[in-house]
Amino acid sequence: MSADYYARLEQQWAPQPSEQMVAAIARALRLSLDERDHLFRLAGHTAPTRVIRSDHVSPGLMRVLDRLDDTPARVVSDIAETMVQNRLATALLGDQTRFEGLARSAVYRWFTDVREREMYPETDHDLQTNVQVANLRVSATRSGPGSRAAAVATHLRQHSAEFERVWNRHDVTGRSDDTKTIVHPELGPIRLQCQILFTQDHGQALLVFTAAPGSQDYSKLQMLSVIGPSTSPANTHNPRRTGCDTPARPVRRRRLTRTHQLPAGQFWGGSSRADRAGISRRSTSPWPAVAR
Repeated sequence: MSADYYARLEQQWAPQPSEQMVAAIARALRLSLDERDHLFRLAGHTAPTRVIRSDHVSPGLMRVLDRLDDTPARVVSDIAETMVQNRLATALLGDQTRFEGLARSAVYRWFTDVREREMYPETDHDLQTNVQVANLRVSATRSGPGSRAAAVATHLRQHSAEFERVWNRHDVTGRSDDTKTIVHPELGPIRLQCQILFTQDHGQALLVFTAAPGSQDYSKLQMLSVIGPSTSPANTHNPRRTGCDTPARPVRRRRLTRTHQLPAGQFWGGSSRADRAGISRRSTSPWPAVAR
C-alpha cells in the first residue's frame, strides 16, 4: 500500500478499502481484536469471525518484532504458518507468507513438497520430521477436532505414508529453544540459535534467529542485508513435485477499483486510535495521518 493511497484513505478520497486491505492496516496499527473488528465495521465490512486460532497477529509479538531489525525473526502459528516476517527473515528463508490453503503450514509442505526440505541439511531431515509431527500432534490435541491443526493432520494421514508412519508413534513434544542449520542458496549452511517467545495461549510464537558474534555464521547473517531475499528453490513451487493435490500458489492481491467508491463520510466517523495516540490529522477519518 502506497503512502499516497493511505493519505487518500485518511482524507476520505479513496474507494472503500477491501477486507484484505483493512486487515493489513489493522496489523500495521497493532490493533487488538476488538479494535480490529471496529475498524472493519467503520470500513463497511463485517468483522471477521473469531476462531480458536486467529490470523490476527498478536500485537505484543508485533511490537517485539518491530524492534528486531538486525537479525532474522518471524511470527508463526501453532501449525507453523508464517504470519509475518522481517526483512532479514525473508533474506534467510524467502517469502514464507505467500502460500495459500493447507500449504500455509510448513508441516504440510514438509511432507508434500520436496523443496521444503532443501532449506535443511539432509542429515537433519529425520529430526525435523519427528519434531514437525510431534508439534502438530500437540497443536491438534490442544485445539480440537475442528481446528486447522486437525485438518492438516487428517489430510497428511490420507496422502503421506511417511507422515502416517511417524504419526502412529504418538510422540509428543513442544517447541523449545534449539540450534538449527539453514542452507542458504548463496551463503551455504548457517548454524543458528532459534529463540522462541510464545503468546499466553501458545497459539502464536515469535522465532528469533541469532549467531554468536565474531563467528562465521554471524558474518553470514550480516551479509543477508546485502544479498536480499533468498532465491532458494523452495521459494518457487512446482506442482509436479508435490505429493498431494493442493499446490502452494503465490497469494494474489486484490486490486482496488473506483467502482467501490463511497460518498464522502459515509462510513467514516467516531473516535479513532489516532485520536488516542495523539496523531494529528486533517479530517475526522479513523485513519492516522501519514508523514509526507
